[in-house]
Amino acid sequence: MLRHVIAPERFFTQVPNEIIRHPRLSAPAVRLLLWELSLPDSVDQPLWDTAKDAGIKKGAFTRAKRELKAEGYFHDWKLQIERGKWITKQMVSNVVLSPEEALALRDGTQPAAPTAPEPAAGEPTDPSVGRYPTNTEGKKENPPSQPSHVPAPLIERGGLILASVSHKERRLRLNGRDIQQLAALAGEWLLRGATAKDLREALTDGLPDRVHSPAALTRNRLTRKMPEIPPFTAPVTAPQPLRTCAGNCDRVFRPVADETTCRDCRQGDAQAAHAQNRSRSHAQGPLQARWA
Repeated sequence: MLRHVIAPERFFTQVPNEIIRHPRLSAPAVRLLLWELSLPDSVDQPLWDTAKDAGIKKGAFTRAKRELKAEGYFHDWKLQIERGKWITKQMVSNVVLSPEEALALRDGTQPAAPTAPEPAAGEPTDPSVGRYPTNTEGKKENPPSQPSHVPAPLIERGGLILASVSHKERRLRLNGRDIQQLAALAGEWLLRGATAKDLREALTDGLPDRVHSPAALTRNRLTRKMPEIPPFTAPVTAPQPLRTCAGNCDRVFRPVADETTCRDCRQGDAQAAHAQNRSRSHAQGPLQARWA
């Protein structure tokens, strides 16, 4: 597959590859989100009007809006203003936002650090973020911190592998926020030399019949089965910069150490010096014989 891409100088929108390749967003949902993100800041247009401009029908719009909301790319609020009037406030983003983060951005404040709520006694509750439910193979008090030294390309690739596993294995269905939070751990596997196959097998081998919290189980396996750090190897020495030959050829070459002339010029100088030494020895031979 050949690809020809020219970066535009203006009128472009920054869109993460996670949105374009999202395993759970339909084509109308991606089109609706990209269209809305491409509008200038001066355009205050509700999502329904954007859908009409994008040629998205009512049924497809309803599904697309639901998908974007479920994945954390769309948030809306009903607000009561003066004289009891109600309005709807909407927000789209090119990254996954939790309800708290979206609300903080709407109000221009810093989002508070999420805390796990205490469940009421006797009431069943959904697993809270950071907790490991019953079948997560080894409970931990707190989730491990995200590795901050993993290069961004490996984090992106790790997120794509997680999205692929989530798409193929229904018991490990992850939403966009889960993938974003776990991508650095997956990238750490790749940084330690694991392949995409190693990562998939570690996440899917021996799964229980029912998984109560796919995100918690995935985090647990990524952490517990993390490959060992490979043994230290000496860093590769950076190559010497190119240099113009100081001989008569004016050729550009890359020296191995501190050479000032290219290989051909050095060979020519060596051959000339050898020939000069031979002629000198022939000239001195009879003289030494006379002295003897």
